[in-house]
Amino acid sequence: MRRGLFIGRFQPIHMGHVEAIKHILSENEEAIIVVGSAQYSHTFENPFTAGERIEMVRMALEEAGIDLRKVLIIPVPDVGSHPMWVAHVKSLVPSFQTVYTNNPLVTQLFREAGYEVKPIEMFRREELIATRIRKMMLEDGDWRQLVPKSVAQFIDRIEGTKRLKTVVSTDSPAHV
Repeated sequence: MRRGLFIGRFQPIHMGHVEAIKHILSENEEAIIVVGSAQYSHTFENPFTAGERIEMVRMALEEAGIDLRKVLIIPVPDVGSHPMWVAHVKSLVPSFQTVYTNNPLVTQLFREAGYEVKPIEMFRREELIATRIRKMMLEDGDWRQLVPKSVAQFIDRIEGTKRLKTVVSTDSPAHV
């Protein structure tokens, strides 16, 4: 079975992520979606827990009509060591053939480990950036238009915007 690996923090998942996953599934039988930095939450960079992000990814893909039987969503915590990271990911996910990323470090690490790495075509990249979405949440901007409707509803239900504003008010300004 041909599988493609896609790593992201999904803080939160947005329409660009959904388009990337659709593309990966057009080239593979299954997509492995790694929810990275799984141990972090309740900060500006990582406001949502791994469990919340997994729920959001599932909701977003289901809303997009993607067959969830073709998707594996796996949380992976950071290890703090670049040379060990690929082995760590490999130990936590099923086998895969291709890694999809635009991150230069991820590209380098997986290529050095012998994997095929393909870039992801950016979809509305100037506006679909999770950091920008989180800033819009802080400023009561129109962030909901940039994420799937089900994800916006989930974030509202868990009071994600309120959480983000609370953690930022206790973080140092360097985190924003």
